[in-house]
Amino acid sequence: MPGNVVTSDPDILGGTPVFAGTRVPVAVLFENLAGGLTLDEILDSWPSVKREQAIEVLRQAHLLIEDKATECAS
Repeated sequence: MPGNVVTSDPDILGGTPVFAGTRVPVAVLFENLAGGLTLDEILDSWPSVKREQAIEVLRQAHLLIEDKATECAS
């Protein structure tokens, strides 16, 4: 998905990272997944978040974790 899927603006929720074009904090995705909800359940509860956005955020988080693990192993 091209472009930023996460934005942070001091005027929107005090700068909390949100899904671009929404006021939904990105943390909602991770908190709900950790709580046992499926991606479909989360998207049903937060209809302004697009599936592609959620998947891209998860992909980026995965890449960050892999990069960090590689740094630590070096």
